[in-house]
Amino acid sequence: MVDAVVLAGRANDGKLAAVGPPANEALVEVAGKPMLWYVVEGLLGARRVDRVVISGPRAILAPALGALIDRVDFVEPAGDIIDNLQAAIDRLGSPGMVLIATSDIPLVTPAVLDGFIDECSVRSADLHYPVISRELAEGSYPGMRRTYGRLKDGTFTGGNLVLVSPQVLRARAEVARSLFAARKNPLRLAAVLGPAFILRLVFVRLTLPELEAVACRLLGLAGAHAVRTAFPEIGVDVDKPEDHAMVSRLLGTRSG
Repeated sequence: MVDAVVLAGRANDGKLAAVGPPANEALVEVAGKPMLWYVVEGLLGARRVDRVVISGPRAILAPALGALIDRVDFVEPAGDIIDNLQAAIDRLGSPGMVLIATSDIPLVTPAVLDGFIDECSVRSADLHYPVISRELAEGSYPGMRRTYGRLKDGTFTGGNLVLVSPQVLRARAEVARSLFAARKNPLRLAAVLGPAFILRLVFVRLTLPELEAVACRLLGLAGAHAVRTAFPEIGVDVDKPEDHAMVSRLLGTRSG
C-alpha cells in the first residue's frame, strides 16, 4: 500500500472562477459535489492506498468533505507548491512510495487509482509518471482539449498523478522547484534541461526511454518510469469552463 497527498491549495482565481464562486479551486462543484470530494473519495476507497493528507487550508476545505473528513489529515499551505508538498510528505513520514494527486481530477475512481498503482508496480523506480496516448485520450473523451507532446514512439499527454520516493523529493527539492517554475517558459526550460534536449524534442527525436533517462540525470533517480497508463481519467483535469461542462455531463450520467 502507499500513502497519498492531495494538492488542494490553489485559489480560485483562474479560468474556473467563471464557473463558481468558491475561494478555493478544489471546491468548484461538478455534478453537485466539490472536485476535491471525488478525488478524496476515490483515494479512500482504493485498496492500494492507506493514509491521505490534503495540502490546503483545512478551515475552507473541510466542510466540503462531509463524512470523509474523519479519515483524512490536513497540512496548511505555507510556501510554494514544492514546500507544501514536502510538508505533507513529512507529515506522513512514509517509508515507502507516496502517491501525489491534484484536486481537479474528479473522474478518478478507486478502480482507476488502484489500476495506476498496479501499472507502476511492474517496474522498480523512484518516480512513476503517467503518460496517455492521444488515441486513448481522444477515443475515451472526445472533445476534451489536452496539450500533447510528440515523441518518436507516439503522441502523449501527461496525467495528474505521480508516484514518487519521498527520499528523492527531499534530496532534489531545488531541482523540482526549478522544473516547476520553468514548465511554461521554453527559454527557462531549456536552461534547466539543456538546449540539445529541447532541440531533440522539437524535431521529434526523443523516445519515452530517453525521457526517463533525462529524469534520472536531472533528479538523481535510480530509476524513472513513464507509465503508459490504460486509465485516461488520470489526465482529465478540470481547469477551464469547457472542461467543467464536459465532466459535469459525464458525472451526471454516471450518477444517473
